[in-house]
Amino acid sequence: MAQMVGRDDVSSMSLELAETGRSISSSFRHSSKRITDLTRLGALERRMFIDKLIKNIEQDNRQLLKKLKERIDKVGVKLPTVEVRYKNLCVDVKCKVVHGKPLPTLWNSFRSNFSILSKTPGCKFEEAKTSILKDVNGVIKPSRMTLLLGPPGCGKTTFLQALAGKLREPLKVTGEISYNGYKLDEFVPQKTSAYISQYDLHMSEMTVGETLDFSARCQGVGDRADIMMQVTKKEKQAGIVPESDIDTYMKAISIEGLQRNLQTDYILKILGLDNCADTIVGDAMKRGISGGQKKRLTTGEIINGPIKVLLMDEISTGLDSSTTFQIVSCLQQLVHITECTMLVSLLQPAPETFDLFDDIILMAEGKIVYHGPRSYVVEFFEDCSFRCPERKGIADFLQEVLSRKDQAQYWYHLNLPYSYVSIDNFRMKFKASTFGQKQDQENFDPANKSDHKKYSISFSTYSLNKWDIFKTCLSREWLLMRRNSFIYIFKSAQIVFVALITMTVFLRTNMDLNFVHANYYMGSLFYALTRIMTNGIAELGLTASGLPVFYKQRDFYLYPAWAYSIPSTIIRIPLSLVESFIWTSLTYYVIGYSPEPERFFKQFFLLFALYLAIISLFRLIASVSQNPVAAVSYGYSSLLVMFFFSGFILPRRKTIHKFLQF
Repeated sequence: MAQMVGRDDVSSMSLELAETGRSISSSFRHSSKRITDLTRLGALERRMFIDKLIKNIEQDNRQLLKKLKERIDKVGVKLPTVEVRYKNLCVDVKCKVVHGKPLPTLWNSFRSNFSILSKTPGCKFEEAKTSILKDVNGVIKPSRMTLLLGPPGCGKTTFLQALAGKLREPLKVTGEISYNGYKLDEFVPQKTSAYISQYDLHMSEMTVGETLDFSARCQGVGDRADIMMQVTKKEKQAGIVPESDIDTYMKAISIEGLQRNLQTDYILKILGLDNCADTIVGDAMKRGISGGQKKRLTTGEIINGPIKVLLMDEISTGLDSSTTFQIVSCLQQLVHITECTMLVSLLQPAPETFDLFDDIILMAEGKIVYHGPRSYVVEFFEDCSFRCPERKGIADFLQEVLSRKDQAQYWYHLNLPYSYVSIDNFRMKFKASTFGQKQDQENFDPANKSDHKKYSISFSTYSLNKWDIFKTCLSREWLLMRRNSFIYIFKSAQIVFVALITMTVFLRTNMDLNFVHANYYMGSLFYALTRIMTNGIAELGLTASGLPVFYKQRDFYLYPAWAYSIPSTIIRIPLSLVESFIWTSLTYYVIGYSPEPERFFKQFFLLFALYLAIISLFRLIASVSQNPVAAVSYGYSSLLVMFFFSGFILPRRKTIHKFLQF
């Protein structure tokens, strides 16, 4: 396999474009070509090029992916694929037994209120072991769309997270999960697979396009550059001239380190987000995109990268059936043509959406009842004496036939009495079937650990080097600070206003150096410190609101924790300098401190250092509390503690003595 190449290696090739700038529209009608640097394409040029490639999303997208696949197959280059196997997989958790909840009697309430005693050393508390997944086995093959069905609480989310390697304590995972024969501890599963949660977590101040661009920059181009180099080299050897538009697209999405990649415009187009690309995501307090658009953005944020295994959890929540069908249709084309591996969990898919899948995994009570082709699932349940009515959706039938209260209506043997068929009985019948035996045989056969299979998975933690990660996160922090500029401008104006008032309160230009006037100086210093410390409280809300997004992106291995904290600290240094200088320059000489310039700059430096320290403290409090309301409470409590022990408050005996003298 050829080595990975970067932006300079790909862009140094002869990149011939039929479209660039104003020449894009003219080249649609003329055959003239121009040599253009793909790294300099503007937003309008990229959108016009994507609009030319894809007019009808469903048909043109399939045609584009087919042309890409045909070009790669023509020169004999193999796309990397990943096969996921799980064998004897079990997930258990220990839960504490809480007393006093079922029946609110006096005794139960008393035991519940004093249950804290069970946490003391030497005291035991009751625990209950809960099994979430129970001995599940199977193989998820590449180039096949697999649907995960099951009632709420059956363990679908835990199953997807276990395959993605995201389960942590107190969950206990046993069994074996492997990608192309490599166990989860032998590579980095978070970079090979992506678990797409049902919760939409995004920076509310960023636009849709900026969110996708940031994700694309952090994920990198993966093996696209390597595949492009191999294809170009073999085409030159064979004398093959590729189609201009396809060559342009493949080279444009293979360039590493671009702030805006053509792949982002492609994802915006196929997900129907191109009309809101410049709209902020928004939240409960800021008007932004709709809930359905956020759901599509969550999906696009991951498929924008080079991930080969996609594990999607309830991606249709908040979407209508038409939009869900469109998204799943695009995903089906992506899976079948690019040969990636995909497992999608849907609660109640429409019949037309259900028909897009190749395989079905049916779960109930933490067990897999059926894992096989979609076309065989109805026949399997007919063999178990349950028939799906003609006008009944198959997805609804599959979930209801496993329910004790709904199962009887599908029993079709009129001459035989109905008896409830348990989940374990369904499992035994599936294992005895042809597909069940074939699956067990595949699962126990040794996996192929060839070099090609090894190349398909990731052994590196992050896609970019440390410097590129730092630059990417720093540019995002600068963007967020500009979007929140009103907060910082208001804080600066507040500092100016309060400083002007302070100048009038502590106007003491003729004070002497004695004990009485020293108290005035101490009072002014105490007020300056108080003002600086309370001015950093805004960091509590800003930090707490961004933590869910940080944890999500950190778990995706887009960047490490230091790449989030260091840029956010650096970006606030200029603000700290400005606000500290404003306060010092307005109040220092008016109050009547020592006029030496070095003393002026010493106070300025001390206030600046205090400002940075208090910002760091509030960010730490917000990170530990992880809740905006709790963060504000803890923040004010920490200020109260600092005021008590800062040394400015007089002891009680001196206060009483002065009061008696007065």
